[in-house]
Amino acid sequence: MKSILLVEDDIAFSQMLKRFLERHKFNIVLSHSIAQSKTLIKTERFDLIFTDLRLPDGDGISLLDDVKHSEKLTPVVLMTSYAEVTTAVKAMKNGAFDYISKPFNPDELLEIIKNALEENPKTSQENTLDSKLTDITKKKASQNSKNESSASNSSFIKGISNASKKLYEYIDLVAPTDMSVLITGESGTGKEVVAKSIHLQSSRSDAPFIAVDCGAIPKEIASSEFFGHKKGAFTGAFNDKIGHFEAANNGTLFLDEVGNLSYQNQIQLLRALQERRVKPIGSNIEIEVDIRLITATNEDLLKAVEANTFREDLYHRLNEFSIQVPNLFERKSDIILYADFFLSKANMQLKKEVIGFSPEVVKVFQNYSWPGNVRELSNVIKRATLLTTGDYIEVSALPAEFKNETQPKPGIENFSKKDHEKELIVNALNEVDYNRTKAAKLLNITRKTLYNKMKEYDIN
Repeated sequence: MKSILLVEDDIAFSQMLKRFLERHKFNIVLSHSIAQSKTLIKTERFDLIFTDLRLPDGDGISLLDDVKHSEKLTPVVLMTSYAEVTTAVKAMKNGAFDYISKPFNPDELLEIIKNALEENPKTSQENTLDSKLTDITKKKASQNSKNESSASNSSFIKGISNASKKLYEYIDLVAPTDMSVLITGESGTGKEVVAKSIHLQSSRSDAPFIAVDCGAIPKEIASSEFFGHKKGAFTGAFNDKIGHFEAANNGTLFLDEVGNLSYQNQIQLLRALQERRVKPIGSNIEIEVDIRLITATNEDLLKAVEANTFREDLYHRLNEFSIQVPNLFERKSDIILYADFFLSKANMQLKKEVIGFSPEVVKVFQNYSWPGNVRELSNVIKRATLLTTGDYIEVSALPAEFKNETQPKPGIENFSKKDHEKELIVNALNEVDYNRTKAAKLLNITRKTLYNKMKEYDIN
């Protein structure tokens, strides 16, 4: 089993990374400082050293210098939140095997480790600096391109939680097909990011991805938005307009909050999907369209079907394959990964250089219920980055509701006690008018756990 020294002062992140690498059959030794690392290097043998660039008592480059002047020639990979070419140049000149920028996805991490462990140390030293710097420059350009795009088009950060793994399995399974996909999940969970990921892994990836917020389209102009119109077709139609269906031709049309469409608009949408043709308002000519449809909603469409507010035939047309996006609280293992990603974005947008999060903030993040999900996490970190004047985001930079997380919640600590469970559940349900999602958040448990407990105690 290959042995890796992981040098990282962010305790929560290092523990998460350690668990991930151990699952991939690596022996991981943790160190949280330069001094401790130098002692370990002298007394133990490692196949690879993976070190953060910025540490409390120095930087990774000084550690790299020590390794370079030792007889062991252990490859060193540096990681940092600052993807700066100048820093990478210095690292490569000092003999680093490679350089990886946070946030990084698991596949990228494993690929770098594989290359570092397979490559002969002497060959590694003989590699030209120019070829390494070319790779770094390409990485930097790619990262800049991603950061300049909108949030919905940002890179798909893969989490390591079980809930996230199941999500990726579904995405990988359905992406190569042409099936219609219905994405469900709470507001802010990243449904559009999932839709875009499906598109990018499909055979239509080179064609347009058109995202439409159905909740923002008045029903009176929905036909024009979807199918287009000709100049003079109605008052205010001063020019020809291409509709979303035609714009997405040969690509993917993503309809967010599809449950907000009026009944009449649902009929029009169903016909277009069945006929694969659209007719712009004011035109006598039908246009053939070849699209893949992906829809999303945070509502229960089956209940809407039962209430006759959503057409059953349209529901089945949209739901050839369904994906439930888990809320952030169900993906606790991913929170720090996402937090690092949003911190990098916030640093770039606000021209700041915040390194990371204090241990207290990490603990608060792990305990918070995240009712606004990933979107809330992004907003909280951007605000905290703006307020932070030091190297690390502290609890004082978080909104008031997070500061309350540091105080014990009355009743919650007793939830595991059988004598009080039923009473706590009933009280929570009454407090939120039997909204199960809100009750689960109030109790600091998942909805699935709440449903199971309600069934166990026969709570209707």
